[in-house]
Amino acid sequence: MKNPPTIRQRRVAELLKEELAVLLELEVADPRLQFVNVTAVEVTPDLRLAKVYVTTLDEEESYPEVLEALDHARGFLRSSLAERIRLRRVPDLAFYVDDVLSRARRIDALLEQIQREKAANAGLVSVKSDK
Repeated sequence: MKNPPTIRQRRVAELLKEELAVLLELEVADPRLQFVNVTAVEVTPDLRLAKVYVTTLDEEESYPEVLEALDHARGFLRSSLAERIRLRRVPDLAFYVDDVLSRARRIDALLEQIQREKAANAGLVSVKSDK
């Protein structure tokens, strides 16, 4: 069973999330990262690795390019973080696609489909009962 994050882990994760968001918006010039948002950061208990979850406003097909660009910018991001925040050691950064939005869209689409099917079935039932 996974232990819940400590207060220190949560604070470091939140700080990294805020600083990475600023860096991606203002400092990184790569056009592939233009619409990237940092949605969450998880830090390991030893604070050596930060899992950074990102989304993009572009199409989902662009995620491989976005991850490639983030991997390319990893060194710059770590060195910039080291200048901006006071930590003994800046965690290594691992980037992941946060698919919560796409899953939420899929669930919404399924719910709408169910609602349309129910409405269509209700219309058929009322038509049949009228006869």
